[in-house]
Amino acid sequence: MTELRFDGRVAVITGAGRGLGRAYALLLAARGAKVVVNDPGSSIGGDSVDTGPADEVVQLIRSNGGEAVVSIDTVATAEGGQAIIDTAMSNYGQVDILIHNAGNNRYATLSEMTYDDFDAVLDVHLRGAFHVVRPAFPLMAEAGYGRVVLTGSIGGIYGNKRIANYAAGKAGIIGLSNVIALEGESQGIKSNVILPGALTRLAEGYDTSAYPPMDPALAAPAVGWLAHESCSITGEILSSIAGRVSRVFVAESPGVYQSSWSIEDVAEQIDEIRNTDDPWILPVVPSAHVDHISKSFEIATKGITHVS
Repeated sequence: MTELRFDGRVAVITGAGRGLGRAYALLLAARGAKVVVNDPGSSIGGDSVDTGPADEVVQLIRSNGGEAVVSIDTVATAEGGQAIIDTAMSNYGQVDILIHNAGNNRYATLSEMTYDDFDAVLDVHLRGAFHVVRPAFPLMAEAGYGRVVLTGSIGGIYGNKRIANYAAGKAGIIGLSNVIALEGESQGIKSNVILPGALTRLAEGYDTSAYPPMDPALAAPAVGWLAHESCSITGEILSSIAGRVSRVFVAESPGVYQSSWSIEDVAEQIDEIRNTDDPWILPVVPSAHVDHISKSFEIATKGITHVS
């Protein structure tokens, strides 16, 4: 099998000083990429700064013969996002790969979560993604090439207790990636979401003694492929956890058509409405949004219950 390399490519990786981001940076650098290692060294709550982790990763890459530079700007502001991309441009003159991995969390129940807790997490995860995508996307479009990998979470798909801020941010990441994929399709830009499972600082406080091996390096190859020029998908979601890589997707049941509805009708038909035996799976690219509407309209126009 031919080794997939990144020679001549420049990768910007946020949150690359520790955990998953560190694993991504080391992997891509080992395969020839020039890497902007972005990490202000924040605590899990996002309220401190330590430049040591990013410096350490850059030195490790360089000691192994690779090329890397440090960025300690925060993704939590538009100015920080611009500065991260500017670091890539001033040092390497291009941005080919953008992996937004930076994360934080402030755990609290819905009854206890403050607005500051909510905003602080969205600032890094969701707004942080936009803060780096916004300056990088036009550069990629001008170059006619780009690979964007945004980090979601099973928490953003399935939810979990005490993470309303985190879950909302990660769910929003999916919508953002889909728009990048759609707007980037004609310009050589592909965007996908990774749902990684690994034992990192965010797992602190959980009993992981019975977990199988979940080193961040085990999740990194899926991200590496999404970042590679040979990546054949866009507008999709991959999960990588404990050695299992899978596709996560949105689907719809065919549903039930009636020309008019009452509350009682919905109650009576709910089992058939929810029947997923023959689901619709609508690819984001090229036209899931339009397909959803057109298929629904066709059913209504023809007065039928299903369009394949």
